[in-house]
Amino acid sequence: MEHVRKPDWLKIKLGGNDNFSQTKNIVESHNLHTICSSGRCPNMGECWGRGTATFMIGGDICTRSCKFCNTKTGKPLSLNPKEPQNVAESIKLMKLKHAVVTSVDRDDLPDQGAAHWVETINKIKLLNPETTLEVLIPDFRGKTDLIDMVCKAAPNVISHNMETVKRLTPLVRSAAKYDTSLLVLNRIAKNGLKAKSGMMVGLGETIEEIHELMDDLLAANCSVLTIGQYLQPSRKHLPVAAYLHPDQFKELKETALNKGFAYVESGPLVRSSYHAENCL
Repeated sequence: MEHVRKPDWLKIKLGGNDNFSQTKNIVESHNLHTICSSGRCPNMGECWGRGTATFMIGGDICTRSCKFCNTKTGKPLSLNPKEPQNVAESIKLMKLKHAVVTSVDRDDLPDQGAAHWVETINKIKLLNPETTLEVLIPDFRGKTDLIDMVCKAAPNVISHNMETVKRLTPLVRSAAKYDTSLLVLNRIAKNGLKAKSGMMVGLGETIEEIHELMDDLLAANCSVLTIGQYLQPSRKHLPVAAYLHPDQFKELKETALNKGFAYVESGPLVRSSYHAENCL
């Protein structure tokens, strides 16, 4: 595929203020991982500059190797039993009003890491009773008992990303299946919690396929959607097929809201945890 030149509107402002340094120090001193750095998020400068970060639990090595993701893949280390408490303490030190936690996939564990998720949520809520919490969970291979475990821990929002349209899912995601992800979101909603999902554009999808994904999400009772531009993390990852103009993202947001989503974030640099507190 011919290389597509990155447009001017995707220039990223790096952060370097006191909040950025403080956030970096808290994360490193507690031996924590963030999707901000492992995923090479384009908003890291802005978010860390505001004193916010998306924590990544379960280590920093994923058992899957999705073609869009920069997180390391391989055989993970054992779970760190101190991690739930460390995350909770870091959130308190940062004085976060809204916290976001995600994880790597842990297909190597019998429970896919669900118990570790529950302990982390419980520790955060115990130490930060005034902080609202969003968790971005893996698919747990569609095992409803594991999804229910996390739901019973009762975070304010549970997110699970579709990432891309149905046709491109086998190409983009290494193990996750389109219908399984819809099942996860529907199960979250059935547990009475706010279900959220995110997708990337610029991978070769059509506008009709994007609309189909929106309809499928709504049918699964997903009420919050984020739409962002896919950015190639390295030459080993899938190339960008197209860069959508900011006006196109505005149109997608209007379409999604008109279809029935309660809240939508849509823009070139939007990621699933970007301005996450606004969907409450």
